[in-house]
Amino acid sequence: MQLQEVMSHPVVTCPVDCTADVPARLMWEFDCGVIPLVDQEGRVAGIITDRDLCMAVLMQGRPLFEIPVSSAMTRDVVCCHPEDGVEVAEAQMRDNQVRRVPIVDEDSHPVGVFSVNDLSRLATSAKRSVIDRDLVRTMGAVSQPRGNGLHVPLVQDIALSST
Repeated sequence: MQLQEVMSHPVVTCPVDCTADVPARLMWEFDCGVIPLVDQEGRVAGIITDRDLCMAVLMQGRPLFEIPVSSAMTRDVVCCHPEDGVEVAEAQMRDNQVRRVPIVDEDSHPVGVFSVNDLSRLATSAKRSVIDRDLVRTMGAVSQPRGNGLHVPLVQDIALSST
């Protein structure tokens, strides 16, 4: 199945030279957690997530309207094309531990986004064991801690420590 059949579109973007409040407002208005950032020609120049925005406020200690989006965005964006198969996006998500992949045309203009939410909906509607196994593999890979040394307690850890 091609990504153009299952990606979320149209995609909401904002300019790479704006302040962080602009993508935050767009995320709120369009109920999404990622905004591709585009240059003057409309090509993907970066991407920002809701988590990126939260961490920018925490780490910089300033309000969103004072933070240049360029200081919080990811510049190395993993992208796919509309005609790529879902398995291509899944491999990108697993290999790069990302939950969302912008879909771009041949000129790097964003035309959609493929996310774990789209993958989940696909697996639910397909009811095929191969897709279900791929979904579990992809979700497991993107959910792995990145090794920052912090231990996130599991539910059983909390239950054991309280007894």
